[in-house]
Amino acid sequence: MASSIAGGVIGAQFASVSSLKLNQKLRRPSVSVRAEGGGINPEIRKDEAKVVDSVVVGELAKPLTAYCRCWRSGTFPLCDGSHVKHNKATGDNVGPLLVKK
Repeated sequence: MASSIAGGVIGAQFASVSSLKLNQKLRRPSVSVRAEGGGINPEIRKDEAKVVDSVVVGELAKPLTAYCRCWRSGTFPLCDGSHVKHNKATGDNVGPLLVKK
């Protein structure tokens, strides 16, 4: 894992040690999340085998569009802020996917 700077090379051993220390600092306790009732999606389009949505970024009407990731939105696949209530009730920290045009 060597880096070059102006024709010179920083030693791989130094880069490896730095990466190891950085990885140790970034480690966080893992959290296991399990959905209530055996599934994450409570009621959205349950008649479909798999819920899949596609977006062509160039066709978005707004410069920033929020998409639901909590499966609680009344305007799914768009976010309506339902994750706030979900997070308070469950201690979760889910938020929307923000797509920029």
